[in-house]
Amino acid sequence: MTNPKPMSHQTVSIKHNDHSPIVLDCSDAGTGKTFVRILGFAKRRARGSGCLLVLAPRSLLRSVWVDDFRKFAPHLTVSVANAANREGAFDEVADVYVTNVDAVKWLAKQKPAFFKRFSELVVDESTALKHHTSQRSKAAAKIAKYFKHRCCMTATPSSNTITDIWHQVLLLDGGERLGSSFYRFREAVCTPVQQGRQAQMVRWEDKEGAEEVVFGLLSDIVIRHRLDDCADIPPNHQYPMSYELTVRQLTAYWQMEATQLLMLKDMKGPILAVHAASATTKLLQIASGAVYDNEGGYQVVDTARYEMVLDLVEQRAHSLVIFLWQHQRDGLIAEATKRGVTYRVIDGNTSDRDRAEIVQGYQAGLYQTIFGHPKTVAHGFTLTRGTATIWTSPTYDLEHAIQGSSRQRRIGQTQKTETIIIVAKGTIEEKVYDTVMAKGQRMGNLLSLFDTVAAAPAKKTTKKVKEVA
Repeated sequence: MTNPKPMSHQTVSIKHNDHSPIVLDCSDAGTGKTFVRILGFAKRRARGSGCLLVLAPRSLLRSVWVDDFRKFAPHLTVSVANAANREGAFDEVADVYVTNVDAVKWLAKQKPAFFKRFSELVVDESTALKHHTSQRSKAAAKIAKYFKHRCCMTATPSSNTITDIWHQVLLLDGGERLGSSFYRFREAVCTPVQQGRQAQMVRWEDKEGAEEVVFGLLSDIVIRHRLDDCADIPPNHQYPMSYELTVRQLTAYWQMEATQLLMLKDMKGPILAVHAASATTKLLQIASGAVYDNEGGYQVVDTARYEMVLDLVEQRAHSLVIFLWQHQRDGLIAEATKRGVTYRVIDGNTSDRDRAEIVQGYQAGLYQTIFGHPKTVAHGFTLTRGTATIWTSPTYDLEHAIQGSSRQRRIGQTQKTETIIIVAKGTIEEKVYDTVMAKGQRMGNLLSLFDTVAAAPAKKTTKKVKEVA
């Protein structure tokens, strides 16, 4: 496809980028953000601009970026750098260099002359660099200054708190809009809430109105498109489904909750939670079906939850099942094998080649279900053959929740879809579910403001972050 024609919303993004060399693209998953970046860069490259550096999750390097350049700009050469071939890949003569986000630590050690060939930087799924204290975030901030054109792409810019957006914007403008100090920004947009007796035991909560001020500061560089505004896709119905703990699970749950010690008949040995946070994790594990011991292994408490998931799978033609724990993966595999359900697994142990093969086979109808871990399947996959996303347990991670649930409801989907989150009744899982829903509401407040961004960027505001305080 050598002459791709952008859709109307993509034309808006391209025009926006023509006005602004720095862009924060918060469009929904499935709206074609990658296509927009490729077309924009191809135009600039034809005019004599420098090379493009793409930082992305490892799973997206070939399955998204390389494949899309082949489809939409096949005249441009792409070099893929990974840990094994990094120096050699950057020694190649190419138009585009694609590498994983962790490579920024290696890139930050290169001399300034290394970056003279580049003029453009794209960070795909930029929330990987939201933590300002991480080594890779510091490294990314060090190299960002070498690029004239910079873009951060994410559909979930503030999945935990409004402060998540600070470092992503710092990479774009060096602190011009939200300031160069994270702590000053946090003091302006958040309120400290004491969580314990010690002074450092503080939780920072977003101030009312923080979203409006941050939007005002960023409106000239932000672009956002909602999937529902870009394509006529059947709706998605998301809902929790209650799971009743079995008697054995209830006994284990109550025992751990009361004593932080678990000793059940037929278990290999006692399991101790050394502190309150550990006890919370153990409670979540018990509700999910197994509990982990101090050696890293796990002991199955009950298999009823795996059976419930496979009941849901059997009732649907094609589904994506997202598991959080290794024991859930193992239990789902065992139950699917027993029932003769065709499946494949995508997790951290799945190679890039196998992932591509699995997705292709699923789309061809060869498998009834895919069992996937959210860190692996939440980004870069299109699974429109399926209509149901089933979460075996609720997750605290809003980014995973949104992105993982977006794999099937994408452009090309012709059927209604559903997202089912299994929640154990009367357990801490209900709190997890409520927490992630609240996070979604807060981020939705910000994104709803971003929805108003027009084709040309807004004029830069003169308002300062400190005005929130």
